[in-house]
Order: sequence, then structure tokens, then C-alpha cells
Amino acid sequence: MLPMVKSPEKPPFPIIDKNWDLAILLGMLDPAEKNEKGVPVTARMVVSVFSPDKKLKFSILYPATTGRNFDDILRVVISLQLTAEKRVATPVDQKNGDYVMVLSTIPEEEDKRLLTKGVFTKELPSDKKYLHYTPQS
Repeated sequence: MLPMVKSPEKPPFPIIDKNWDLAILLGMLDPAEKNEKGVPVTARMVVSVFSPDKKLKFSILYPATTGRNFDDILRVVISLQLTAEKRVATPVDQKNGDYVMVLSTIPEEEDKRLLTKGVFTKELPSDKKYLHYTPQS
């Protein structure tokens, strides 16, 4: 974590994009927030996650006025890695190690073969058995 910086001091990290060339190229400007000259300011943080095959899997831009949530970014990265390896989906607010959902496109007999830690079906009032869970492994 970077130390707190008082305004007149030089920041404790290098400024590599003094003219905002990189920020403009990567779409890191916040069009809703402008400086005193009416120029958009840089976003607080832009995160883009690409898969090994160079496909964009996740992108988020935090506006200049909004704080960042590193826990959720980490949750998304873990989910992307897990779901690339296994045929599962992660529910909202899933924590590392929680149960994950088995994709509904996988036949039940294949569930048991692929997911060796067991598959559990959630009982629903309709008696339909399409919500399947398995321990994250």
C-alpha cells in the first residue's frame, strides 16, 4: 500500500503518463468528471482481464469519484480462472472455497463423472432439479 501523500510533495511513484497519451489510448478518461479547463480527468482505475487466448473477459472503469474494490476484482479473477478450468459458475458474492454452481448444460450423469467432490441438488418448490452445486476444488 502506498503511503499517504500530501499535496505539495512529489508522489512516491513515477508518473509515466504526463501527457495522458496512455490514458487516452486505453480509454481511461472519465467523461463525466472534468478539470477546471473542461478536460476529462483520468479514471481512478481501469482493470481489464484477458484470457490466455487474448480475449477480453472482464473490464471495469472506476470513475474518478468512486473508490476501488480490490476484493471484488480478486473475486472476479478467481472466478474467471475457476470457470475456465471447470464447467461451473460462481454465484454473486462467492468467496474462495464456497460452493459453486454446476452449469445447467451438463447432464446429471456427466456431473458425477466430472465433479469428483460430489454434486448436490437444491430442492425447489417446483420439484425441478436444475440447481446443482459442488465444492470449489
